[in-house]
Amino acid sequence: MLKTAKVTVHPDYKIAKVEKRLFGAFLEPIGNWVYGGIYNPKHPSADEMGFRQDILEAVREFGMPAVRLPGGNWISGWEWKNSIGPLENRKVQLDLAWFQIEPNIVGLDEYLEWTKRANTEPMFTINLGTDDLKSAAHLVEYCRHEGGTYWSELRKKYGHPEPYPIKIWYLGNEMDGHWQIGSWEKNPVGFGILTHEVSKVIKWIDCKAETVLSGVSDYSKHFPEWLMEALEQCYESVDYVSVHYYHSAPEGDIASYLNVSSVIEERLRAIFAICDYLQAKIGTPKKMYISFDEYGVMFGRQGEVTYGRRGWKDASKVFMQFRPREENVFIKHEPDKFVRRRRTSYQMLEALGVASILLTFIRNADRIKIGCMTGGLGGAIAFDGEHVWKNASYYPYYQMNRLAAEGMSILPVVDGPTFNTQQYALNDFNQCHSYEDVQAIEAAAVHHEEKGEVDVFIINRSVEDDIEVSLDVRGFEGYELVEHVEMYTDDITKGNSFESPEVIVPTLNTKTRMEDGKVIALTRKLSWNVIRLSKKSG
Repeated sequence: MLKTAKVTVHPDYKIAKVEKRLFGAFLEPIGNWVYGGIYNPKHPSADEMGFRQDILEAVREFGMPAVRLPGGNWISGWEWKNSIGPLENRKVQLDLAWFQIEPNIVGLDEYLEWTKRANTEPMFTINLGTDDLKSAAHLVEYCRHEGGTYWSELRKKYGHPEPYPIKIWYLGNEMDGHWQIGSWEKNPVGFGILTHEVSKVIKWIDCKAETVLSGVSDYSKHFPEWLMEALEQCYESVDYVSVHYYHSAPEGDIASYLNVSSVIEERLRAIFAICDYLQAKIGTPKKMYISFDEYGVMFGRQGEVTYGRRGWKDASKVFMQFRPREENVFIKHEPDKFVRRRRTSYQMLEALGVASILLTFIRNADRIKIGCMTGGLGGAIAFDGEHVWKNASYYPYYQMNRLAAEGMSILPVVDGPTFNTQQYALNDFNQCHSYEDVQAIEAAAVHHEEKGEVDVFIINRSVEDDIEVSLDVRGFEGYELVEHVEMYTDDITKGNSFESPEVIVPTLNTKTRMEDGKVIALTRKLSWNVIRLSKKSG
């Protein structure tokens, strides 16, 4: 018997405007993301600076609103002053985050020039692991001051007469984590004070700047206490709290994999509560917003589990297991040698996983104002040493970027089949309790009132069942069905590649109909769906 679900959307169920930055990406020089990826002077499409124009064209075609760069764990050991000026004078250094040789061929000016050519907003990360307040002040002066000072004139000398259009500054990266170079894990109050001072100086240099506290990445040992103590010191000077989360589920456990939004929303509730408690404690009308600037979803293998608080003991141990080292070997990535393997398997699940995270952001648009997909460059917009193509993840990412940005998020009410998940512990760092009665249909909706458009995004997370959705849109009087776009595959083990770019692509579902203010749509198991409505003319 065909299973059914009801989804209700109404123009009065307003959440907040969906910001463009919600659909940004993240760029860090890991492997061939930079050297051999965006930069390869020997590539046939390379421009005069060595940037691959095929990748630049793909980023522009996507309409990437913003990119957080240049890192990542890498940033906490990088000295920006080593990366400016003539190439022959730049210092080659060790990257202790990823055990690489950093040549500084692509340096500060090159990263920012790349964002200009990609037509995307740069959101810059400052090293607060091994660098200090003075270095941060010099960096902002170099990038943002008009001229007449040592650092601003040095920028001009190096061929960049105008200040860079940086509005967002990330103050450190994952500074609560054991694995971070120069970690502040054991001193949240100290890091909060440092963040306050750096934010203050940045805004003295550029009164329109926005700043982000490096807030939550380690949920294993000291969440939420670390955030509480750090944010209290800088609440009045920063504008956002940075949140990172990588969801790892047991191999083959699709239910736990696609339950990523439940896990994220549970953690977001705690983060919102901390922010609101501190707002009340300080007695300020200022609302704290979230920058969810690293995220992903994956399958993980069963590893060793030790026991301590909440079942965890030492997450740094797990991090080192991520790349075991028996010798002091540091990799040098040559720009014309691409070593990263292509991934063609389980792209549909990855697409649904990251889409679920983006739906979570849309449903929490009143608090989450920035999002940066970790695999946005290199995953969704896929590339190797020669080619660029679109992985399955590209399509929901692109559709939400094009259709949801700057619209009003509308809260959907879903009632239909549910599923349960099992508790698991893959290692000391990746663990999750069980969940019951999770809605198999997940949805988000956006209303562009001035355009007369409504877009409803739906994931059928059921592993076994197609579900007929009755979408109640009677509140949108005078609207009609435009189209139902779906993405589905009978074989979830397959995916797109340069040679076979259309294994998984969106198609029109012409059987979907609208009657009496309800859209009746069959959503197939493990599918992505976009239902579009528009107001009748006249």
